[in-house]
Amino acid sequence: MRRLALWLASALSCCAFAASAQEAEEITDPQLERGRAVFIAASCEGCHTAPDDGVFLAGGRAITSPFGTFYSPNITPDRETGLGDWSEEDFARALREGRSPAGEPYYPAFPYTSYTGMSDEDVAALWAYLQSVEAVEAPNREHELKFPFGFRLLLEPWRWMNFKEGRFTPDPALNEQQARGAYLVEVLGHCSECHSPRNRLGALDPDRRLAGTASGPDGRRVSNITPHADGIGDWSEGDITYFLETGFTPEFDYVGGAMVEVVELSTSQMAPEDREAIAAYLKTLPPLPSD
Repeated sequence: MRRLALWLASALSCCAFAASAQEAEEITDPQLERGRAVFIAASCEGCHTAPDDGVFLAGGRAITSPFGTFYSPNITPDRETGLGDWSEEDFARALREGRSPAGEPYYPAFPYTSYTGMSDEDVAALWAYLQSVEAVEAPNREHELKFPFGFRLLLEPWRWMNFKEGRFTPDPALNEQQARGAYLVEVLGHCSECHSPRNRLGALDPDRRLAGTASGPDGRRVSNITPHADGIGDWSEGDITYFLETGFTPEFDYVGGAMVEVVELSTSQMAPEDREAIAAYLKTLPPLPSD
């Protein structure tokens, strides 16, 4: 059984990620290489490319929630419908402050609450990479939200209660590898956004961070990834690293739900040392039971 699972993992990796490997080989500019690494860690393609043959980064992906349906925007450098008229400062403000170039607040379906911790270097590199992709004219679709959540003015008190802007500072108790893992999990990978429960206003529960939730994206259960018996308490760091690379659990079940896309588009394409850093960090978390 183990031999079969390993063969399947190898086959999936070769088939699913061949195009991405080819793209990586074509990038020679160090800034673009770093930008692509940030792009992969943040799993930008998953949210900003519609499923079923959607155009790369042209937006239009539906994200359902208790508040209605959000649609991701076009982030190609098209001047009319994408980021073509934005400056790098506009981009940094969107990522780290959650505001449009005009100053309007974004809904937290866009995880600026995590991206606010991004370093200046990573913001600049990601901007450079996005400027290098093909511009696509694709108008953004309006969100379809329940009353009264369509009024953006309501976001200001929400932000005051639930959002704190600022760069990421790792816990000084963490070693260098664990600190890198913390940055990947808490900031670029924004894992808490899916793996933590939320209150009725859609804010993350800080006391239940990464403990899983019964009401994740599209209303589906999302697993506990703390080192509790309900989560990954029995997994070794090697088990976690292997899972992030192949999608196979220690029991050789294959990943399901939204995590399939995360593995295919993000964690499997990370540098091995980054997967190892994530594993090292997750094992330092306080063990929390699932809700």
